[in-house]
Amino acid sequence: MSKKLYGAVAGLAAASLLVAACSSSSSSESTSSAASAAATEAASAAASASAMASATAATASGKACVILPDSASSARWETADRPFLEAAFQAAGLESDIQNANGDKAKFATIADGMIAGGCGVMAIVNLDSPSAAAVIKKADAAGIPVIDYDRLTLGGGAKYYVSFDNVAVGTAEGTGLVKCLNDAGVTSGPVALLNGSPTDNNATLFKQGYEKAITDAGFTIAADQSVPDWDNTKAGTIFEQMYTKANGDFVGVDAANDGLGGAVIAVLERNGQAGKVPVTGQDATDEGLQRVLLGTQCVTVYKAVKKEADAAAQLMIALLTGDQAAADALATGTVDDTEAGTQVPSVLLEPQQIFADNVKDVIADGYTTADKICTTDELKAACEKYGVQ
Repeated sequence: MSKKLYGAVAGLAAASLLVAACSSSSSSESTSSAASAAATEAASAAASASAMASATAATASGKACVILPDSASSARWETADRPFLEAAFQAAGLESDIQNANGDKAKFATIADGMIAGGCGVMAIVNLDSPSAAAVIKKADAAGIPVIDYDRLTLGGGAKYYVSFDNVAVGTAEGTGLVKCLNDAGVTSGPVALLNGSPTDNNATLFKQGYEKAITDAGFTIAADQSVPDWDNTKAGTIFEQMYTKANGDFVGVDAANDGLGGAVIAVLERNGQAGKVPVTGQDATDEGLQRVLLGTQCVTVYKAVKKEADAAAQLMIALLTGDQAAADALATGTVDDTEAGTQVPSVLLEPQQIFADNVKDVIADGYTTADKICTTDELKAACEKYGVQ
């Protein structure tokens, strides 16, 4: 049902473009006829989309509910995931409830309780840690509400589905990106520091699995290896400062697990005159991360097309809300291991993309952010012009 809906919306957009193109050309009889036909097609598509949304809403068993984790560890949750999810639910004519726990596990539980009591029909969650999220999933299950783990797998939680990127592949993209930057600079061996994500986040474990293997397989050694509680960027700065001091700054590169941690690392390197000399990684393609990549202080970020992730989760939620189990199962073409429960979770897994300075423009072209948000200073405007970011 959801695929038909999106097809109707796409048809409406195409017809609208045709109308615009025709109206700007000559006023000949043939052009007027084409414009009239396009207008009729657009109206038909609009009616079809409206009817499909009404049908979806009529058969839905409750609200589409989403709990986001915070807005501090990464800007993406509020700037990308929320609007993409809201747009998908709105297009389907569904009522939704999207809230942010702001890094507070007690608030996460309170939000979930309110959603369960408030007519939630399906729930997607981005956990803060597995134990607290597992408790939420248990309550939702008891109320007959299916839960989808969104972006982060809840170990031992028992979610019905998992929607994310291939997180080992994300880590591998970081690691191979760092190796490329080092090799491009003529460095083929030496000590590398790892600044990992939260030890309570299963994704952080998978990221590290990917980048550590890529780095060591390429002949580099791991000289320091620390995790950052709660992906806290302030703590990351303190932790890396200690790592840097202990090693007397003797790192040829740093794999930081996301752009926020990468920014903390680069701040330390800047204070020590090494920003841009020691390659640093990240992920999430945040505006700040992309700016650092353009300026050369961060060698690579990893772009995860959040719109694709949000759309996949929304389609899965719509299928569950409308009782289309076959459609839900067809969307989940992969599985991931829940190592705590000893089970395999049906999953939708997407592929990440490495972003260096010369393909930052790909992120802009995908609509994830805009050149106006990236090219904000004279130095950045020059870099944007150099690398075709517009």
